[in-house]
Amino acid sequence: MNILSQRNFRKLWVTTIVVACFSDAFAQTHYKVTDLGHLDNSNLGCAMGLNNRGWTEIMEGQMPPGKEDFVVALLGGRAAIDIDGINFDLGTLGGKNSFVNYGGINERGQAVGYAETGVKDPNGEDICAFGTGLTCRPFFWQNGSMSALPTLGGNNGQASAINNSGQVAGFAENGDVDSTCPANTTNNRIDLGVLWENGKAQVLLPLGNDQDSEAVDINSQGDTVGYSGTCSGTANHAVLWEYGSPISLPDLGFLGSNEAYGINDQGQIVGTVSNGTFFSAALWEDQTLTVLKALPGDILALGEAINNQGLVVGSALDSQFKWSHALIWINGKPINLNKLFPENSNLYATMANQINDKGQISGMAVVLHGPHTGEIDAFVATPVDESFGRSVADVVGEHPQFDPPADFKKLLLSRTAGHGQSVR
Repeated sequence: MNILSQRNFRKLWVTTIVVACFSDAFAQTHYKVTDLGHLDNSNLGCAMGLNNRGWTEIMEGQMPPGKEDFVVALLGGRAAIDIDGINFDLGTLGGKNSFVNYGGINERGQAVGYAETGVKDPNGEDICAFGTGLTCRPFFWQNGSMSALPTLGGNNGQASAINNSGQVAGFAENGDVDSTCPANTTNNRIDLGVLWENGKAQVLLPLGNDQDSEAVDINSQGDTVGYSGTCSGTANHAVLWEYGSPISLPDLGFLGSNEAYGINDQGQIVGTVSNGTFFSAALWEDQTLTVLKALPGDILALGEAINNQGLVVGSALDSQFKWSHALIWINGKPINLNKLFPENSNLYATMANQINDKGQISGMAVVLHGPHTGEIDAFVATPVDESFGRSVADVVGEHPQFDPPADFKKLLLSRTAGHGQSVR
């Protein structure tokens, strides 16, 4: 057995033991749910990043009146962090707006995302997707200070995730026009995956003939995952980068909407694959693809995060492309997360974006009752060893007709085809 095989065998053996023990103990777990709300000048909160201290990084959005207007972009947004119930704005790089993707906060409280500068993009691009036309830069935030990370020679980029060593994953433009872009495309520069370390940018190249790539998550070893594709927003291949080299992850044979969103320290990867009709949550272990089942009525499922115990969380949409419910997969079985939330939590979870090693889950939920009914709040759910009466799902049902703001929905749906391509 060679060294690589020994490494993979040991990784699989340790993972199997941990997952088996954890999942058996976890099967009866329920949650205490904390409503993180949203900033005073926002009407939408969505907790994206989550560390093992329970701190969250939140995308705070300003939506049109009525929340259902079909507009091109969000009216405004800010990246924020919630620490023990204190929610504060991270600021910007000179423009009005900032925002976050997945996995953007580590144990040290360092955070990453993307923010507008005060400078108009000379090529008319709008990579931050707020309709301002300002340049969009990946940011690194620490101790109250936000700084821009370098691009690859272009004007724009976004950072998505940071590990405890301070390595950052995301994408940046190299300045070249993307030949795969259709005519009259607004955002028409090549995007390439990037690993930032000590302030320097390392290119994470796409596969084969693909022009574009994007890194979405990174583990403690610096292994990075994302996608390889084209300007049109097509994520042709889910990709793992080891030591900077791209490795194609197995899919269902359809070149489009294949993307990896999360990787744990055992090398287990989650994301989404498509057969051209349905979008399915996916789990990759040692180059083997397992399609994670969704619930009846779900047409799209995203495997968004996996912790070091092998628990997977994500989100689902129904046949009307409405956010249906947050999901957790236990021993491969999908469970509507709202079945594990007590009725008095007053939140119906529509997205689960991260799960930490304590089993805490961060995401987005609809407020069910009271003066803030219908608002969309960030939440953190903490597992507790206690039972309760009725669950939120018992009261509201498996497939309630919640329809969060259209432009926000389109922005997040575009993640199945690559974050960086969302506003092309």
